[in-house]
Amino acid sequence: MSALTVRLSDDKHRRLKLLAKSRGTPLNRLIDDMATAMLAEFDAETRFRLRAARGAGQEALGLQLLQKAISPATSQAATPSSSA
Repeated sequence: MSALTVRLSDDKHRRLKLLAKSRGTPLNRLIDDMATAMLAEFDAETRFRLRAARGAGQEALGLQLLQKAISPATSQAATPSSSA
């Protein structure tokens, strides 16, 4: 585990301490949780951008496949069941 020194204004430090106290957690844990959430958000955005780049220029094919996937379900839902 690593130690990290962060410079914060006194007001921000005080407010973070109050937030941690209101959540019943140590300030260190609050900062660690915040860092974890930010990294998860960054990772999700990175994955999304990579997938979007791979699909760029293939929108028509994607819409065609989507229509093909939902068409049988739509026609089955509209057809009355023969077992009724």
